[in-house]
Amino acid sequence: MHVIADTEALVHDGTLTREQAQVLETRSREVMMSLAVNAILCFGIIAATAGLIVWLANPVAVAVIGALMLGAGLAVLARGSATYAMFGNSAVLIGIGMLLGGATVELIDKHEDLAGWILALTGLLVALICLWRWRTGAWSAHFVLGTALLMGLLMHLGGLEFLVVQYDLGGPWRNLLLLYYAAALALAGWQLNVRLVTALALIPFAQILETGTAYFHALYAFYSPEPTLTILQMALLVALCLWGAAHLPERDARHLRILAILGFIVANLCALVGALWGDVVGEHLWGPGRYTTGWEDYETYSAARDTFRSHALTLSELHYSVIWACALVTMILWAASRNQRGLFNTALTFAAIHFYTQMFESFADEPLAYVIGGLGAIPLAWGVWRLNQWMTTRQHD
Repeated sequence: MHVIADTEALVHDGTLTREQAQVLETRSREVMMSLAVNAILCFGIIAATAGLIVWLANPVAVAVIGALMLGAGLAVLARGSATYAMFGNSAVLIGIGMLLGGATVELIDKHEDLAGWILALTGLLVALICLWRWRTGAWSAHFVLGTALLMGLLMHLGGLEFLVVQYDLGGPWRNLLLLYYAAALALAGWQLNVRLVTALALIPFAQILETGTAYFHALYAFYSPEPTLTILQMALLVALCLWGAAHLPERDARHLRILAILGFIVANLCALVGALWGDVVGEHLWGPGRYTTGWEDYETYSAARDTFRSHALTLSELHYSVIWACALVTMILWAASRNQRGLFNTALTFAAIHFYTQMFESFADEPLAYVIGGLGAIPLAWGVWRLNQWMTTRQHD
């Protein structure tokens, strides 16, 4: 289990020796430095690859330069010098990226009808070959094979998305493809042991119910047309991930925990939407949807919407606000008792957001609400303190 500890305090009270504390501090520093180096390296490779493709703007030149970079990188790696291996790995990846990226741009630009199929199949083939060699440990360093695998996977998913747009696919095929995207990213992140890739799986998973983000001029927005159903979706994901994390080795559990935390974040954002606007469950899935989805006139759409709302399950802003507050308190207590720091910090953050929002939306002119809430928090804190003492005593008995 990964925990945060004050090594100075542990040395002071005799739990650790100074030498043991130094070992922990050194390993922690090495992990952080490794993350920093890999982040800088990945950014440099992506920027150089994209910049060269755009700057050359010629398929032949991109292919030639990409092949030369690939050959030069392999030559450096063949010398077996660990000192310069980073340069060899970078050259190989820039070369592969130029070949794959250049081919992608050329296909979309000149062969639009076939581009989606070729990209999807070629990307899948590249990803599977890299995965095979990754598992057998050959050809190159794991960093190169893993990055090439992600490039192939990106080409594969991009090709599928190009086909979705080209053939104007809607539900349920669109929803199934989004679920496939999420599963592919999660499996790739788990196999490569890169939690950032695993975390990206939550984006298409949330979009299954059309939850997502949008950008307008100087404005970023989060939207969820079905907040209640999305919360249930994310709650199921969080529960399954926490259950799996409790029964799997730490290497696998880390990926499940990051998905649980991100799923909890999305669920809280959906709860914020519901606390502000309420929710008519199913209105956008099996109800009339939006006016922009093909209705002849607004009067017809409005009549259909009113008819649906008259018998649909409706949760008001007040319902959402109360349920959300209770859920946050429950999660804070549970996460604190189970040492789930990520969920604990997330719950505290959204508790502050919930309080701030309701302060202006509902109780700005109701000072008695703050008196009742503040006085009620004191016995609640005392009860939690006593409960924690009781649980600690039982653990030591």
